[in-house]
Amino acid sequence: MKKISIFLICAILLSSCSLTLEQLFLLPVPTGTPLPTSTNIPTDTPTLTPIIPTLTYTVTPTLVGIKTETTTPEFTSTVISPTPTIIITPNTPTPTIEMKGFLTVILSDPIFYKGNGCQPTSVKITAQATDYLSTFYVVLFVRFKVKQSDAKSEWTRIAIPSKDYSGTFTHELIPDEIKSVSHYHNAWVQYQFVAFNSLNIEIGRTGIFGERLTLLDCVPTTTPTLSPTPTILKP
Repeated sequence: MKKISIFLICAILLSSCSLTLEQLFLLPVPTGTPLPTSTNIPTDTPTLTPIIPTLTYTVTPTLVGIKTETTTPEFTSTVISPTPTIIITPNTPTPTIEMKGFLTVILSDPIFYKGNGCQPTSVKITAQATDYLSTFYVVLFVRFKVKQSDAKSEWTRIAIPSKDYSGTFTHELIPDEIKSVSHYHNAWVQYQFVAFNSLNIEIGRTGIFGERLTLLDCVPTTTPTLSPTPTILKP
């Protein structure tokens, strides 16, 4: 009897090993919610149906035997545009003379003569000072320069006082008052003005006027005179 009891106990234990706690103690078993199953519904691929355009043909009648007249010009005129001629003149600047303290320096003639029988034998040189109230007197410097070389004479100094305090200074230059006049023939006469105030202080100076005045030798032309033809009286 003990053996049967032990056998039953062992059978119950073995069967209990395969049972869960809910089945062993008769508890309700939870029911699981099934997961949703995704269903892919295939979409039909659209079918492209080509549209074939309908060609429309227009029949153009061909005229047989008719020729189209083509006009041919008798001549073709060609217009020739004249090409302007451009003359380029070189821009030669005129040399300027410094005029510090002076407005103008004017010559009465560009040529004068030494000797008798030719005119003019003198030339007037006039200078206009800028500051006529402060300019008490001016000094005119003159000298000779050979035209064919660079030889020059020494300066001749000529003082010109103010007469009417208007700033105008004029001197009539004659050949004999220039130094070494007998040694120069057909030469340039260069000149320059320097201004001074009442205290003998220089307040102005021009540049050197180099090739504007010429002194020439006077060569008088002789006019031949006709001697009377003697008249022979016949007896």
